[in-house]
Amino acid sequence: MGEHNSHADVAKVRKFEHPGGGRERARAVPKGRQVEPRAKVEIESLLGDRSRQRDLLIEHLHLIQDTYGQISAAHLAALADEMHLAFAEVFETATFYAHFDVVKEGEPDIPKLTVRVCDSLTCSMLGAEQLLKTLQQELGDAVRVVRAPCVGLCDVAPAVEVGHHFVHHADTGKVKSAVGHGDTHPHLPDYIDYDQYVEAGGYQTLTKLRAGDLSIDDVLKVLDDSSLRGLGGAGFPTGRKWRSVRGEPGPRLMAVNGDEGEPGTFKDQYYLNKDPHRFLEGTLIGAHVVEASDVYIYIRDEYPISIEILRHEIAALPPGGPRIHLRRGAGAYICGEESSLIESLEGKRGLPRHKPPYPFQVGLFNRPTLINNIETLFWVRDLIEKGADWWKSHGRNGRVGLRSYSVSGRVKEPGVKLAPAGVTIKELIDEFCGGMADGHSFAAYLPGGASGGILPASMDDIPLDFGTLEKYGCFIGSAAVIVLSDKDDVKAAALNLMRFFEDESCGQCTPCRVGTQKAVALMENREWDLDLLMELSACMRDASICGLGQAASNPLTSVIKYFPDLFPARPMAAE
Repeated sequence: MGEHNSHADVAKVRKFEHPGGGRERARAVPKGRQVEPRAKVEIESLLGDRSRQRDLLIEHLHLIQDTYGQISAAHLAALADEMHLAFAEVFETATFYAHFDVVKEGEPDIPKLTVRVCDSLTCSMLGAEQLLKTLQQELGDAVRVVRAPCVGLCDVAPAVEVGHHFVHHADTGKVKSAVGHGDTHPHLPDYIDYDQYVEAGGYQTLTKLRAGDLSIDDVLKVLDDSSLRGLGGAGFPTGRKWRSVRGEPGPRLMAVNGDEGEPGTFKDQYYLNKDPHRFLEGTLIGAHVVEASDVYIYIRDEYPISIEILRHEIAALPPGGPRIHLRRGAGAYICGEESSLIESLEGKRGLPRHKPPYPFQVGLFNRPTLINNIETLFWVRDLIEKGADWWKSHGRNGRVGLRSYSVSGRVKEPGVKLAPAGVTIKELIDEFCGGMADGHSFAAYLPGGASGGILPASMDDIPLDFGTLEKYGCFIGSAAVIVLSDKDDVKAAALNLMRFFEDESCGQCTPCRVGTQKAVALMENREWDLDLLMELSACMRDASICGLGQAASNPLTSVIKYFPDLFPARPMAAE
């Protein structure tokens, strides 16, 4: 692909010898892909007075997708020209993300309405696969029906997205009704808005901090004393992270990881849609502590309700403080990894960076960057106001603090369960979820989402917290708990998870890209080659660049280890 020339159509003119011996001037041939005049006008009008800076590429791609329902090659070329970028750079970014429907030259237009059927584990257990086939057959060519990875509605599975409207406990009739009524926009729930939050005492802690009545050292001490850890999955001590960023020379930035894409996880969405300013106050406290001039809040595109709420409530904040930038993801699980998140915030493909340097040293726009998860920041205000002893007064089985468990699957009352850290799966099901669903017996569970492994019901007394599951080859992660019953196929569940990782691998490193693909092929066989699968798992775990490839085989290896009855003893080799 030729180098793209922005702005002027600069033609290189060459002379060549005519066969007759004379010299003839060749036609001017513009260099690079040509921009169609109509597409150029449309893109200029669409962007209006918005900035053309490089990091807004994904935001501008969203504008095109939202307006036209697809992104044509002509619009890509016009956008590249308008932003002074190479066409290849824009094309590779647009095609990396699942929610950008890029139509290449010569391809037919995509139907304006897309129906996405979630087929991640919980939805699959509750009939999503058959629902997908039925909808594809019955909705016709005017509607595009596609599978989708987890949309964060596991507690109301199966979930279907019609445009940007979600159908809970979906069946064919409900989806057809939503399509027929043109019900494609998100419905905002009741939530605590700015005025209500302030009236109830909100932002007083932030005001004290900015006025100097509350010191930065006091804030950091509370975080240290409470042992608050990152609740997005990694569990890094929050106080230590904030101190590390403060120790780096400025200017500094802050990024909020709201790309909650782990199948089975929906707690961040729950808090955003209920009490967004408690999260925003924690965010602004963090930004003040590290002296960040700008805060970038990255929310997955599957959360249009949360995005709309945040857009409205950020605008309601009084002037002063750091600039807050709200950014939409575009359908890429890998962007939940912190360095991939940074790449996406910069308007690029979400490819993980090699470490070191770490983001607190060289992060967003090469500046020291504080990165926190939404739920971590949600608890900051309460910790400061109520103290570390309040936080540590909660907990069971030798653990301290509170955890927000996203529980789905075969329980009577799925949902976000705020429970003591260290609660066991048995306690969680019996005390917080109303027991198992009628007609189902507890058989297995995922303690930490798709990558956290699978354990049998016999191991129901393990405290669910950081540091308690690792010795079993599992981890708590973001506390996404999926409960399986005697009516579920554990091997099929592991295959569903591996297919998810195969789809979501960014493709940058061979162990993950090829390993997940080979694992799926091997697991689709009726009889598993256990030795080869374990060898493949070790390669993925040891050689992948980031946590996706390193943890993708956890469900596979735990099923092999803890469910031996699924694998009859192989015959002894003849001597």
